[in-house]
Formats: sequence, structure tokens, C-alpha cells
Amino acid sequence: MYRKIQDFLVSWKESRHRKPLILQGARQVGKTHSILEFGHANYDNVVYFNFEHRPDYRRMFEGDIGPDYLIPILSVTAKQTITRERTLIVFDEVQLCERALTSLKYFCEDAPKYHIIAAGSLLGVAVNRAKFSFPVGKVDMKTMYPMDLEEFMLALGESALVERIKACFQTNTPMPPTLHDAALRLYREYLTVGGMPACVREYAEEKNYAIVRYNQNLILDGYLDDMSKYNTSADVTKTQLTHDSITVQLGKKNTRFQYKLIKKGGRASEFENAIEWLCLAGIVSRVFRVDQAKKPLDDYRDIDSFKIYESDVGLLVAKKDLPAYDILYMSEEVNDFKGGLVENYVNMQLRCNEYRTFYWESERGAEVDFVIQREGKIIPIEVKSADNTRAKSLKVYMNAYKPAYAIKLSTKNFGFENEIKTVPLYAAFCI
Repeated sequence: MYRKIQDFLVSWKESRHRKPLILQGARQVGKTHSILEFGHANYDNVVYFNFEHRPDYRRMFEGDIGPDYLIPILSVTAKQTITRERTLIVFDEVQLCERALTSLKYFCEDAPKYHIIAAGSLLGVAVNRAKFSFPVGKVDMKTMYPMDLEEFMLALGESALVERIKACFQTNTPMPPTLHDAALRLYREYLTVGGMPACVREYAEEKNYAIVRYNQNLILDGYLDDMSKYNTSADVTKTQLTHDSITVQLGKKNTRFQYKLIKKGGRASEFENAIEWLCLAGIVSRVFRVDQAKKPLDDYRDIDSFKIYESDVGLLVAKKDLPAYDILYMSEEVNDFKGGLVENYVNMQLRCNEYRTFYWESERGAEVDFVIQREGKIIPIEVKSADNTRAKSLKVYMNAYKPAYAIKLSTKNFGFENEIKTVPLYAAFCI
């Protein structure tokens, strides 16, 4: 299955300023598979070291961690010759070997012609908790996310439809009704399946939602295991309660995160470490409120007001234990959840395109779902789960800040009117 990360990895390999690369992201988003696929396609050979599967590999880093000392040891262990610029060295689950992580600094300084990629699912958690000697400034960093809707469509063989969607997005030209309906159907399928590669592969091959749900539950169980194994004993239960609370919070009319919905009388001081752990693990993402839509947006964020979204919309649906039928046909039984579900989907598409997402709220309660900086401009994005064209809050925002244009996502076809770019929900990946 095509992953956009491949294009980035090729650019990294060819860069004159290349440093050792750290690829981070939640478990099961496809990091290892993408790295190995890239390596086998672009190098003479790949030497692969997984510190989770083989804890004994850590012994290689107990002494000197300079390249001159390490390369012969790595070669003997892998039973392969490591050649500058022709061999890809991979350190997987590198958070489990602090000195392997630290060694990247010396590869950058003393042996830059060796190509190294380190990957970690819980790297942020490990570095934050263990106070690792992180090679700041000596590595390139990239975060990998689940498959976005474009990658999902391509996995299902819909490349022609993807190109048509991109063209209509650029020109604000409506899609032919038949293609519009087909794309909306694929969008609803994506809400159910999500973007975890194992789930997408199963769906592409079998079209069986029961098998997809089984795989989603396995991934969620893996997250629970991580919360137990890679967390302080005092925070395990709090982290699980916080994660469980997200599906409840997104079912509320106001999706702003509330500690009291985790447990009665809940406070920030009690659960802030749990939220931080989930964010660092890549399981969720946090979107802060801004009260001023000015550059830089980060300077105007309110650290006490935020929303939390699941990293993968399919996992959100599985965690909510919603039948595929209810999502595919948007039954009335999920009316209360539709708004939060679609917001979660849009946030994920924006994150995949490496936007930092915020939401805006005025003193009088007008709210715009997302605010991003796109092509040097601050752009508001209003999200509607159906074809509702009313957007009072967006008008309040536009009157206050006079943006170059605004984006409204809904089930309506492409268009542009009154400085509002109407985009179907299935085209969120184009933003």
C-alpha cells in the first residue's frame, strides 16, 4: 500500500544536509514496514536491529558508542557488511536503548555518510520520563500518522477518483454527482475502518468489517498494555480512565475536554500527567483554544482550554463499540456523536498534513472548529457533519478578522462564494 512517507524518506536520503533520522509515531501506524520497504528499494542492503524483540542488542552499546567502534560490531551482529551510503541501518524501538539513541549524535558529527533511521512508538514517553540524553540538533525528526483518506482510497484502487478530487479542490469545481456520492461512500467507509494499515489491508482484501473490528480491538488492547508497561504505577489507572473518557467527551455538544467527565470532582492536577502520556505516545492529540487569530497562533493559546481527539478515527469508532452500519448510514442513533466524530476525522487529516491545529472561541461563545496557518495565512475551518450550510460562528470570525478566505467542510459539493471555500468532507486531505 502506498504511503506518503516514502516520498519524504527519498528526499531525506538525497539531502546534502541529511542527519540520522528519528521516525516517531503511535504503534501500528506502519513505521517499520515503511522504513524497510524504503530501505530495500533504495539501498544495497538493510541492517535491522529491534530492541524490543531482541533485548540482548542493547549490550552492543554498553561500551564505546562512536561509529568507528560500533560499525564492526553491528556488521558482525547483522552478518552483513555495512557500507557508507549504500547500507541503511535501522534501530527499531530505540526508546528501549538509551545509548543507541545517544549514538546518533556521534554518527552525525563523525560519520555523516552512514545512513541511519531510528524508530520508536513510545519515544516521546521514554525521553520525557527517563530524561534521556537526546541528540538535540543532531538528528532529523519526522512523525508518522495513520493513513489519511487519500492513502485509504489508493489502497482500494481509487487513484482516478483521488486525482479528480484534487483537481476539483484546486479549481472549486463541483464533482459530478455520481462521483461525489461515490467519494462520500468511501469517506464513510474510512470513518469505520480508519487508517491503521493492518485494518486497511484487511478491508481492501476482504471487505469484512468484523475482521477490521477484531484488528482494531487488538490495537486498542496493545495501547492498554503500553499504558501498564511504560507508565508510572500511580498513573496507569488515570491514563486508562482518561483514554476511556475521550469517546464520552466527543459525544457532548461541547467537545471541549472536561476533567469532571473523567470522574466526579476530577481536576487538572490529577490527570494532566495522564493526558501528557497519551499525547507523547501518539495515541491522542490535543487541540488548544485561541482567543485571538493572530500570528503566531501558539502565543494566543489557552493552556487550560482544549479538545482531545483520538489519533485514528477508526479506533475511536471501535472504542465506542459502534456497529459499522450506524456509521456507514449515519443512523439517528449516532446523532449525538456525529459532530465529535467528524471533528476527530478532520483533525487527523490536518495532522497528517503537518498542520498545528487550534480552535477559536470568542468571549460570547462563537466557536470555529479549527484554525490553521496555511501558506502563510491564518485560515478558519468550520466542520459540519452533514450538508448544513449555516455557519453563524464562522461569520462572526470573518467579520472580526477578515481572513483571506475560510473553509467550510460538509457533505456539500465543491464551491466558492462570499470568501468561503466549500469543501466536501472527503477532500479534507487536500487542505
